[in-house]
Amino acid sequence: MGAGVILPTSMDGDGTQQGYDLEFTRAISGAVHVPVVASGGAGKLEHFYEGVVSGGAEILLAASVFHYRILTIGEVKEYLKKRGLKVD
Repeated sequence: MGAGVILPTSMDGDGTQQGYDLEFTRAISGAVHVPVVASGGAGKLEHFYEGVVSGGAEILLAASVFHYRILTIGEVKEYLKKRGLKVD
C-alpha cells in the first residue's frame, strides 16, 4: 500500500524558530507523489508560507510557536489565506 504522507523533520532546525529546511523539504517533495509535511524550525509567519511555496510542502507542522504563544493557529491560517494559499 505504501505511505500516505511523508513527515521528514530537520533535526538541525527543530525548535530553532529559524525556518524550515526548505532545500531538504523541496528535495523530498520533488521526489515523491504523496503529500510532504514541512517540519522543524517554523518561527514566524513567513516560514509557513515559504514551507509551501519554496519547500513544496502540502502540510505544515509547528510546535514551539504555538506552545510559547508566539503565534496562534488562527494567525497563521489568516496570513496564508491573505497570501493566496488554500487553508483547511
